[in-house]
Amino acid sequence: MVSPIRRFQPTVQGWLVLVLSLTGVVVLICGVATALLLSRTDQVSRELSEEIQPARVAAYQVQAALGDQESAVRGYLIAADPQFLEPYHAGRAAEARAAAEIRERVADRPQLLADLDAIEEAAATWRATYAEPQIARVPAGSRPDFDSLAAEQGKVQFDRIRGLFEVQSEHLFEARTAGMTDLARAQAWRNGVLITMLVAILCTALLLAVLMRKAVTRPLEALAAACRRITEGNFGERIVAQGPRDIRAIAADVEDMRQRIVDELEVSRSGRAVLAQQAEALDEQAVELRRSNAELEQFAYVASHDLQEPLRKVASFCQLLEKRYGDQLDDRGHEYIKFAVDGAKRMQVLINDLLTFSRVGRLNTMPSEVDLNAAFDEAVDNLSTAVEDSGVQIQRPEQPLPTVTGDATLLTMVFQNLLGNAVKFRRPELPPRVVVECVPDPGGDDAGWLISVSDNGIGIPEEFSEKVFVIFQRLHGRDVYSGTGIGLALCKKIVEYHGGTIWIDPSYTDGTRFCFTLPHTVTDGAAVEQEGTRL
Repeated sequence: MVSPIRRFQPTVQGWLVLVLSLTGVVVLICGVATALLLSRTDQVSRELSEEIQPARVAAYQVQAALGDQESAVRGYLIAADPQFLEPYHAGRAAEARAAAEIRERVADRPQLLADLDAIEEAAATWRATYAEPQIARVPAGSRPDFDSLAAEQGKVQFDRIRGLFEVQSEHLFEARTAGMTDLARAQAWRNGVLITMLVAILCTALLLAVLMRKAVTRPLEALAAACRRITEGNFGERIVAQGPRDIRAIAADVEDMRQRIVDELEVSRSGRAVLAQQAEALDEQAVELRRSNAELEQFAYVASHDLQEPLRKVASFCQLLEKRYGDQLDDRGHEYIKFAVDGAKRMQVLINDLLTFSRVGRLNTMPSEVDLNAAFDEAVDNLSTAVEDSGVQIQRPEQPLPTVTGDATLLTMVFQNLLGNAVKFRRPELPPRVVVECVPDPGGDDAGWLISVSDNGIGIPEEFSEKVFVIFQRLHGRDVYSGTGIGLALCKKIVEYHGGTIWIDPSYTDGTRFCFTLPHTVTDGAAVEQEGTRL
C-alpha cells in the first residue's frame, strides 16, 4: 500500500503555489493584524492628543479660574475695592468655558466627568455659602469689617475644592498613563507583526531557493548530463526520472525518445533489404493509388447524381402540388412552395459546385471571366440569414470589384468563408462590421489585385496566423464556436490555385484583416495539377 506522503507528489508549479499560498496567508494575517494595530495606535494617539491632554489643560484652567475667584474675594473683603471683583467675574466665565471643554473632551469617561461635577458642585457651594454673601455684606467703598469666622469657613470649603483638584489631576494623570501604556503596547505589537511579516518573506525566499535547487536545478542538471552522454554516442544509457512530477514526465519523454531512436537505429541497420522490397511495394501502391483515385472520382460523380435525385423529386412534386392545388393556396402557400423549389434547385447547384471544387488541384479546369462583384453578392446572399441575425454592417469598396480569370464558385467560397468568419467570431459588446477593400497589388508589378476583408471581431493572435490556414486546425473548442476548421484552409487552397497568396495582416489590431492577391489572368503554372492531392 502506497503511503499518502508518496502519493503526494506535486509538480514544480504545485510546490511554488503551495509555498506562495502559505506565505500569502501569513502575510495576509499579518497585514490584517498590522492594520488593526495601526488603527488602535491611531485611536490611542487621538485619545491622548485630542481628549486627555486638552482635558488636563482645561482642568488646570478650571483650577486657576477658581483660584482667581478666591483671591479676588479675599482682596475685596480686605480693601472693599470693586476692582478686586473683576478677576472674580472673569474667573467664573473662564471656569465655565474650561468645564465645558472638559465635558466635550471626556464625554465617554464617567470617572473624569464625576470629578468635574464634584469640583463644580463644591465651587457652587463655596460661592453660594461664602463668596456671594460676603461680597454682599461689604458695600463697595465702605470700611471693611473683617469676619474671621466666615473667612475660616470659606477657607475650609476652598481647601475641600483644592482636595478635589488633586483627585481630578490624579485621575487625569492615570488616564494619560493608561493611554501611553496602551500606545506603547500597540506599537510593540505592531513592530512585532511587521518583523514577523519580514521573517515570513525571508523564509519564503529561502524556501523557494532551496526548492528550486532541489526540485528543479538538480533534476535538470542530471537530465542534461544524461542527454550529453547520449549525444556522445552512449545510446544504451537509461535516463532515470527524478524530481517533481512534471520534470519526471519530461525525463520519461526523453527516455521514450532515446528508446525510439535506439529502435529506429536498429531498424535502419537491419532494414536495408526491407527498403528495397518496400520501394517495389510503393511502386505497386502508386499504381493502385492512381486506380483508386479514378474510382473515387467516379464515385463522387455518381454520389452527386444520387444526391440530386431526391432534390429533383422535391422540386417536381412541389411544382405539381402548386399546379394541381394552386387555386386552393393563399399567397403564403405559393411563397412556401417557391421557397422549397428554389432551395432544392440551389442545393442541386451547390452539389455540382462541390463536385467541381473537389477536383481543384487534381483536374484541369477551364478558367473563365469572373466578376468579383457578382461572386461577392452571391456570398452575401448565401449568408443572408446569418447577416440578418447578427446585424453585421458590410462596407464594400468605393470602386467596383474587378473582373479576373478563374472559377466563380471557388472565388465565391473565398468571400463566403471570410465573411462567415467575421460574423461568427464577432465581439458581443460591439456591433459587427466588415470592410472590404481592393487595390492594385503593390508587390505584383500591376499583375493583379490585393483584396482585404477586415472585421472588428475577437481577432487572431499573431502566433496562430499560420496555423489557422492548416486544414482542421481550430483555435476554439466546438462548444464555443461551431465549424470544422476547414474554411480558411479552403480559402488558402483556392487562392493559391488561382496563383495568389493569402495571409493575416499583423499590423491590424481592431479585429482580423485577411489579405489575398489574385492575378488578372490565371496562368498555366498557377493551376499545376498535383496528383493524389485532395482538399
